[in-house]
Amino acid sequence: MAHKTGRYALSAGSTAGGLGALGAIAMVGAALIVHRQAEKAEKAYPAKGAFVTAAGVRLHYVEQGKGRPVVFLHGNGMMVEDLLISGVLASAAERSYRVIAIDRPGFGHSGRPRGKAWTAAAQAELLPGVFAQLGIERPIVVGHSMGTMVALALALNYPDQVSGLVLASGYYYPTARADVALVSPPATPILGDLLCYTVAPLVAEAMAPRMITKMFSPRVVPARFESQFPVGLMLRPSQIRAASKDATHMIPDAYAMQDRYATLSCPVAIIAGDADEVVDQRAQAHRLYDEVPGSMLDVFAGTGHMTHHADPARFVRAIDFVRGTDQPGVAISSRVADAA
Repeated sequence: MAHKTGRYALSAGSTAGGLGALGAIAMVGAALIVHRQAEKAEKAYPAKGAFVTAAGVRLHYVEQGKGRPVVFLHGNGMMVEDLLISGVLASAAERSYRVIAIDRPGFGHSGRPRGKAWTAAAQAELLPGVFAQLGIERPIVVGHSMGTMVALALALNYPDQVSGLVLASGYYYPTARADVALVSPPATPILGDLLCYTVAPLVAEAMAPRMITKMFSPRVVPARFESQFPVGLMLRPSQIRAASKDATHMIPDAYAMQDRYATLSCPVAIIAGDADEVVDQRAQAHRLYDEVPGSMLDVFAGTGHMTHHADPARFVRAIDFVRGTDQPGVAISSRVADAA
């Protein structure tokens, strides 16, 4: 009996060892595929703009137009190409704005040094240095989705750096979010790196079409976005890690800022889609509108999360609103359009 048990244990051990070896080979294979895909994407989609370094972080930005400066901050997982493809940058430039869209740390062609928690406040901390180097004085800052949190952190912590805010499809108040739990594994120490450089990009590639459809729903994904957006850059290990980290910071960032929104001293325009499936616009945009004195809320009917794609010209009118009311002594009016 002992002899048979020993043979069984040996067989089980050999099987486990064989499965472990196969698993290791699969992970190495996945890592090679991911590395090749990342290199291919970076060659296919080179930087479209210039670079500036602030506090040791190399940031990529694109610039269009001349006039009053407007800085755009993209959402989580996105990059400046999203803003370019939407047409909102061109629309703003045509209305005599100097438009600067920045790849946030870790996205697009911007760096994201390790060893730092890149919260909304930490990302906002870089912007005064960027503004100084680019000759930007008190710009209007436009944030979309996760970019709204960085814009708010900038206005709250450096109020003299901002003349107004346009906040689109943003997350402002802490709520339970299933997506945070879903995307958090790549953000964990050690295991996160293993996932990011092996299976996470392959899983993300399979999920990307569904995620993009959800962002634009109930509208269809624009043909221009489908053909021009650099999905390959979005699926690189470095950007997946950055997006996962940003997602894990969302709830604590909202907790940290929510009690200060009423103290905002600059004009604030809020944009939302009434069919947004990513954030609850009533729990987020409407609540912020109620709490920020003199703010304006414009709700796009039949529109999801990607409001800047739905109507770029109308989106820019929110910038016009801020521009027209950010002078001392000028009263700030409020309006609600298409509110459900």
